[in-house]
Amino acid sequence: MKLHEYQAKEVFADAGIPVPESRLASSVDEVVEAVGEIGFPAAIKAQVHVGGRGKAGGIEIVTSEDEAREAAESILGMDLKGYTVERVLVEAGVDFVDELYVGVTMDRSAGEPVAMVSTEGGVDIEQVAEETPEAIAREHVDPAFGMHPYESRKVVYEAGVDREFAGEVASILRTLFDLYESSDASEIEVNPVMITADDDVIAADAVMNIDEDALFRQPELAEMEEDSYEDDLERKAGEYGFDYVRLSGNVGIIGNGAGLVMTTLDLVDYYGGTPANFLDIGGGAKAERVTNALDMVFSDENVDSVVFNIFGGITRGDEVAKGINEALEQFDEIPKPVTVRLAGTNAEEGMEILNTDLVTVEKTLESAVQRAVADAEEVNE
Repeated sequence: MKLHEYQAKEVFADAGIPVPESRLASSVDEVVEAVGEIGFPAAIKAQVHVGGRGKAGGIEIVTSEDEAREAAESILGMDLKGYTVERVLVEAGVDFVDELYVGVTMDRSAGEPVAMVSTEGGVDIEQVAEETPEAIAREHVDPAFGMHPYESRKVVYEAGVDREFAGEVASILRTLFDLYESSDASEIEVNPVMITADDDVIAADAVMNIDEDALFRQPELAEMEEDSYEDDLERKAGEYGFDYVRLSGNVGIIGNGAGLVMTTLDLVDYYGGTPANFLDIGGGAKAERVTNALDMVFSDENVDSVVFNIFGGITRGDEVAKGINEALEQFDEIPKPVTVRLAGTNAEEGMEILNTDLVTVEKTLESAVQRAVADAEEVNE
């Protein structure tokens, strides 16, 4: 579960991490009222779960009421990488002289959480990791003992943070790690941590993702779940019990198993396409679940074609095929081309059962993905 920036900052502030004064607004008038209370300069920030909001026009710095009104009219309702902006965070401007990155995530290869600090803040940290990995200092933390003060100081000094601010940055890092553990987070970061002209250290952004399987023991965070949904598709996925992530491409992907879906995503990219989503419908693949999955993918305006990657394990391939047929027959018209690949128990029987008037059947995953990518390209020719 991804928290919005405003939600994560509430959590950070409650834990003692300094954040700018802010107000949440969902209308132009509320934005104008908020900047009147906060003062200028102020930042108007779209609250959507996408990166690169600033470059995409989702963040504006304003210095007057007229500019605030103009920015609010521009950002509210805008389409930002496939998402409609319904709310903005109005935040006090920060006069900064330096930007840092501080974060904690799980290093699965090491089997331990890793704390990261970089003086290359305010930019895409993934790009920094790829192009100049030496710019990010890392410290693995034994989860049995938590983060010791010396570990936070060590990684901050190794990152090259100015000694004048190292103590405060180390304190923020320790607090983030404590939140990471106590909140069952999968990722938590501040990018950037700003050093202000007044020598203050402040968290100017906030990212906090929670393990959904642990929400039963995080009641306060669970209350934020409804507001964390970005759009109707994500809300539907939650209601249907699907694992779903909306992406920016045009090839819809449906599978029964996270590994199958991830493999399909990789192959779509390999064959020159762009995935529109991650959608794992789980075991069973009965008609109702298939219908709900197709309804979700067909409802995504970005999707131009769909590929099904289904493995018949406990659920046999012929049963899956019947479910797909029943699901497709519920639609008066198939709005987008659908390609199906079946493997596993009774896969051949299942492929014979599939209604080829409604779907294209391919024997291999590679050929199915290539067909789906080609179908998407034809739509855009």
